[in-house]
Amino acid sequence: MSEPGQAGTRFADYFVVCGLDVASGLEPDQLQAHNLQLTPLERSYNSKVLAHYPDSVTWNPFDESAVGMLCLPKGLSFRTQNERRETRFHSFIITREDGSRTYGTSFIFYEKVVDKQICAAMQTLFAMHQAELSNRQSRTVFPLMDRTPPEIGDENERYVPRTYDINSDTLYVTKSICLITPLPFIQACKKFLAQLYEAISSPSQPPLPVESYVYNILYEVPLPPPGRSLQFNGVKSSITCHRPSASELPLFDFHVREMFTLLGVDSVLQLWTCALLEKHILLYSQDYHRLMLLAESLSVLLFPFTWQHVYVPILPASLLHFLDAPVPYIMGLHHNRRDDRAELQLPHEASLCFVDIDNHTVELPEDLPQFPKKLDVLQEISEVLVRCNVPLEPGTNPPSRSDSGCHLSDDGRTGSPAHTSTLSKRDILESSEAIAKITAIAQRMGVSHTISDIAKSLPEIAFDKKPKVDPDLEDMKLNAALREIFLHRLASLLLGYEAFVIQPNGDLESWFSNREQMTNFDKAAFLSDQPDIYLPFLSPFIETQMFATLVDNKIMANWEPIDDNLKIFDAKIESIKSSRNSHIRMSNPDRSMLVEIQDSERAIAEKWNKIDHMAVHPHLLTMKIGQGRHEPGFFPELQPDVMCFESGNNSALQDAYSSFFLSPHADEIEWDDYRYTRRNMRQQWRRKERMHQHSQHLAMSTDQREKYIQEARSKLLRQPKLSDMSPAVIAQTNWKFVEGLLKECKVKTKRMLVEKMGSEAVELGHGETSLRGMEENTLIASLCDLLERIWSHGLQTKQGKSALWSHLMAYQEMEETRDRSPETSALSPGTGPMMDRRRRSKSPDPISLLPAMKQTVIQDMRSIQSMKEIKTDVGFARTWVRLSIEKKMLSAHLKELLADQELLKSRYKRYAFLRSEEEREQFLYHLLSLNAVDYFCFTNCFTATVIPYRVVIVPSRKFNASTTTANPWMCLAGELSDTGIIQLPKHALEMTFEHKNLGVLTTLRIGHDNSGLMPKWMVEYILVRNEVTGHTYKFQCGRWLGKGVDDGSLERLLVGELLRKPVDTEELLKKCRTPPGSRSRSPVGMDVPKIRLALPQIQEMVGDAVNNIVKHFYKPEKERGSLTLLLCGENGLVESLEQVFLYGFKSSRLFRNKFFVWDFIGKVYTYFQSIDNDQEGSEDSVEVRQSRKSLCRLVEKINAHSTSMGKDEKFKLLVCLGARDHLLDQWIPLIVATPVTLSMYEDSSFLRDEAMVQFLVSILQSLKEFNIMLEASLMSGLDV
Repeated sequence: MSEPGQAGTRFADYFVVCGLDVASGLEPDQLQAHNLQLTPLERSYNSKVLAHYPDSVTWNPFDESAVGMLCLPKGLSFRTQNERRETRFHSFIITREDGSRTYGTSFIFYEKVVDKQICAAMQTLFAMHQAELSNRQSRTVFPLMDRTPPEIGDENERYVPRTYDINSDTLYVTKSICLITPLPFIQACKKFLAQLYEAISSPSQPPLPVESYVYNILYEVPLPPPGRSLQFNGVKSSITCHRPSASELPLFDFHVREMFTLLGVDSVLQLWTCALLEKHILLYSQDYHRLMLLAESLSVLLFPFTWQHVYVPILPASLLHFLDAPVPYIMGLHHNRRDDRAELQLPHEASLCFVDIDNHTVELPEDLPQFPKKLDVLQEISEVLVRCNVPLEPGTNPPSRSDSGCHLSDDGRTGSPAHTSTLSKRDILESSEAIAKITAIAQRMGVSHTISDIAKSLPEIAFDKKPKVDPDLEDMKLNAALREIFLHRLASLLLGYEAFVIQPNGDLESWFSNREQMTNFDKAAFLSDQPDIYLPFLSPFIETQMFATLVDNKIMANWEPIDDNLKIFDAKIESIKSSRNSHIRMSNPDRSMLVEIQDSERAIAEKWNKIDHMAVHPHLLTMKIGQGRHEPGFFPELQPDVMCFESGNNSALQDAYSSFFLSPHADEIEWDDYRYTRRNMRQQWRRKERMHQHSQHLAMSTDQREKYIQEARSKLLRQPKLSDMSPAVIAQTNWKFVEGLLKECKVKTKRMLVEKMGSEAVELGHGETSLRGMEENTLIASLCDLLERIWSHGLQTKQGKSALWSHLMAYQEMEETRDRSPETSALSPGTGPMMDRRRRSKSPDPISLLPAMKQTVIQDMRSIQSMKEIKTDVGFARTWVRLSIEKKMLSAHLKELLADQELLKSRYKRYAFLRSEEEREQFLYHLLSLNAVDYFCFTNCFTATVIPYRVVIVPSRKFNASTTTANPWMCLAGELSDTGIIQLPKHALEMTFEHKNLGVLTTLRIGHDNSGLMPKWMVEYILVRNEVTGHTYKFQCGRWLGKGVDDGSLERLLVGELLRKPVDTEELLKKCRTPPGSRSRSPVGMDVPKIRLALPQIQEMVGDAVNNIVKHFYKPEKERGSLTLLLCGENGLVESLEQVFLYGFKSSRLFRNKFFVWDFIGKVYTYFQSIDNDQEGSEDSVEVRQSRKSLCRLVEKINAHSTSMGKDEKFKLLVCLGARDHLLDQWIPLIVATPVTLSMYEDSSFLRDEAMVQFLVSILQSLKEFNIMLEASLMSGLDV
């Protein structure tokens, strides 16, 4: 059979007829649930493709299996003459493995069964069914006999069992006629098929045989080029279709109003957000048209983005296993009225958006971020819907489309709804006084006619208050308005994104070959440029495949023509930028969008009645005598010889296309715009796995292209193939899922390491700096989602919304059962926990009182289960994952969980990821790599939970100072809050207390009231452990607490260090590891350091301390560490300045080792006070006098604040306050110039070296540009 024209020039590729194959007989559909439990009339039977024309076309090979499934997704349905037999219509999509799509429209009707063998077979099935019921009658009632069967009667009607008698009943069966088209001209195809059915069901014969109309639409109706309209003829009337140009929004032929009517505005916006974040989306309805409508409407509102994953709006029963797919998807699942939603086993409920269309509800995944400025978007959509009379509440019956209209007022604001109420004949007559008088006279004369009788006798007339509107035109206007709103919001959200696209330096081939290793978008810089309220949505969105595809298209524009979708999107961004910069529109920023909506609606109205081309009219074909016979109610068997293209006019299609170029607008159309191109529906670049499209665009050799295609096809399954669902193909599909999950785990863990390690990871070769910038919460949430998908893959039975938590609960139950068994509960003598505790208590080592924590799966589960703020299974699972990551036990815990093979086999099928041993080991290895860094994803997330803390105080073993008679106290502080004063038990070195989560611990202030006979107390260090996360912090002290010893301090501020790994208690005693920022310096002469620092070393120390503070403020806020550590910690600013004041100090010789730096500050304070009271001080400049006064004021405040604070603590507080107020660089020159410095420091000291002092002042000046905020624990209640 010859094929005219090029690929894509035909309006329709195939005409298909599906129905009952008499030769095969009645074959029950085994895939339909409870099929054999129903009566024979209620069962579903296999349908087959009875005919399709033409046999095949090269550009779109006919997929008989897929078309047969989707034309009649439920299979064959039977009815009798006593039952309703409505026609139904639905559309469908066949998505190929390469991502390209073919569109189908199916018109389903009932046709009388005339084959006696089929009727006899149905009678036999009824007899068998009745016999089975009789056998069961004594035991039970047939389970479904009291339920309403699908699509029969109203749900509230009493159900009458359906029966069939071959002698008295007429049997009808469903049949489908279908058009397969390259573009989604849904409404045009629906009208054509409806007219065709009306013609065959009419008693009168149509003007032409059915073959003429089918032949015409297949071979003589061309596909309109972009930007053009086409009119062709159906059986009874003409049909018009419009194809948008490349600069307009892509073709969409559904009515979006129906989606908002079914779900409501808020639910639609939430569903749209789920699609943008590539969640699992499952549509659920008993209406196939609704499934297709919502899936296509959702997809088109994503523009300029396209859904990159599995897309099956109507999921056939043979593909139900694809609900187990651990990849994002949009699927439509059909159900019958007897199906129970609670019994539906869904594997991905943790990240699933479940849309129950018929009940108008949407179940959202947990932790779904809101779209930025959601309320504004809701308002904009609601205003458009209100003016078009679309109800805002789901499930509300909308007014008739013929009685509604859409309009905007001239100023762009929303106008009132446009009602075009029509007056009936009776209303007109009753409102007429003349008619009323005539009627009264007639009644008196004996004529009994009423106004209603007169109205019936009159011809149908109506007087409209306003002209009628075309409902299809109004729907297209509403579609355009709503699409403009969603596109405008996406463009506003990504305004300026192109500035962050990293353009490659090489050519196309080098970029293409290194695509996976290259970074194409600077995510860190982009996120840092966005408002904080946008980040919860933008952080996961820029990680999606659809966003990556948009960036790829932007880069591909360097070598190829820019993608049409991207061109429209960039133009929209430029329009928004220009409107924001326009002085006229600054007062009304939404004016731009309203004007664009008006322009779009106006353009649609102008094009609606404009016809660019009239297709060839259907005509009589060369047919044999007897062919084309009309039988009302029966679709005729089309003649294959007539349907061949040679039987008609070979030049018809070419002539039709020639007329496009002979029109006055021929120069606006290019041949490349309509030659088998679908650039409005699919993009040129689909990432690596979109092999088919990319190979058409890249100039590659045949070998390179073939190698590329095979490599990409082996990496990821893009789309279920409907035509081949053999066990081998299913196994291969699941294997690809396993490989994809393992690869995703590798990518995610590497990304988390690079994000956490930062520049260190880059130096180690793990990535580029631009890979960083993702929020930690986003990365953790992404990993939790991956774990849920892994645990959902191959699941035998779904229990709860979280597959991971369900597995953990089953494991906990088994372990607790084992613990209760006699064999495991008995303990041998001397091995119990109490005996172990006694052994530890006999040890003279106080640190042994810190017991080891149980690092088990069950222990962490119990910690999570005790948290009152967690309410759902998904929440428990994600909390457990966060806790395990923070404890660096995720890999170990999951290994322990998966080691129970008996439990694993009982829960998962053989092909499941968790039962693939090699991949499972690699998976655990990738998770083990997360132990290389520290996470606080549990601590920082659950800020309101109550945490138990264990404190162990380790006193000094020297000087008999291990105990005190005073009343000790402490105050523990973290990044979130502090405990306030907590009284410590006397003579107790260990205590446990509970408090609201403090966050990462930073400081601990310990002291006592100096009461009793022996109050002096020397503490080596203090250990504090978070009993949930296991994080242990060490607070180094090594100083006395008491009057008359050391510096006389009764309290000390200690800075904590997180012990990076579990440390053995003996190791802590043997090797005292001073944590960063936790050591308090020893007083001069009391504990002089063995190693004296030289002048260059002190200079370097000061420079490093200041540089660390500067780096702290240049880091992103969420990556900064503790500023207290940099100020008061080891080698911090306080310690480095203390070394400056100690170098060259004469204290050892003059003051017999009893002098502290604070004593020197006190003498400087006395000198400043004296000169401010005489003539000498008044001669100084205002700035100098103010600097002196600021130092004196702070010294006075500190001295007066607390009598328990020692001299070193006072100096520490003075330095911190000076850094906060940016006064240190002003104080140093004043202190150096005093006679006190001259008398107390040697000539070689730091403070008497002019170059060193100048260096110190200049480097301290670099801190002035930063806002240094001090923790409340540092201030110790001082209000300055």
